[in-house]
Amino acid sequence: MPPFGPDLALAAAAGLAVGSFLNVAIHRLPLEASVVAPPSSCPACGRSLRWFENIPVASWVALGGRCRTCRAPIAGTYPLVELATATLFVAAWAVYGWQPLLLVRLAFACAMVVLFVVDLRHYLLPDAITLPGIVAGLASSAFVPPGLLPSLMGAALGGGLLLALAATWRRVRGVDGLGMGDVKMLAMVGAFLGWQQMLVTLFLASVAGSLVGIGLIVARRGNLQSRLPLGSFLAAGALVASLAGDRLLDLYLSLY
Repeated sequence: MPPFGPDLALAAAAGLAVGSFLNVAIHRLPLEASVVAPPSSCPACGRSLRWFENIPVASWVALGGRCRTCRAPIAGTYPLVELATATLFVAAWAVYGWQPLLLVRLAFACAMVVLFVVDLRHYLLPDAITLPGIVAGLASSAFVPPGLLPSLMGAALGGGLLLALAATWRRVRGVDGLGMGDVKMLAMVGAFLGWQQMLVTLFLASVAGSLVGIGLIVARRGNLQSRLPLGSFLAAGALVASLAGDRLLDLYLSLY
């Protein structure tokens, strides 16, 4: 990690500000509402928030995690999303520096943060993110890594793998094991990161999901039929792959 300085501070501040907007998207997309209008308001009483109530993290702390008017609790996920986004912005800047690829990776990271939280809460992966995301990933890859061909292969392979798995599961078990949202999301990951990092993402998501599932069974809070938000695991895996996927691949290949 580079020493703290103006560039790092700028990346962190930008991440906090963008994270505040991502909170709006996380709240409104499942409702199929606009993310730009009306202005932010308290979900409980509907009062429009003043500018000083929208300062990332600081406003939540100053208000004690409650609305200034009705005192309804404000979920702790709000500052967590802002802090997570700031952390991702700093990490991306540390990996990529000031180059065009940084902007692409930051946009991708923002989409993954929203998909992670929305799927965790609602078991939903909005088409408003995944479908434009596939197009954006393919378009950007014509100018920055991974390149257009790996991007096309990643989108096709990512979507195709989960689509085949979903079809097989339905035929064998007679029920839906995967949603089409997961299929479109992994296609989006492949479009942005290419086929190799898509496979890294899928591997990491599978391992994380298995560990969480086993943990729930051991804690007697789930069973083999328990539903898990695959999109959240894919988002986490994709974020790791986007920042350290090449190193992970090199480490894996060095074992052989």
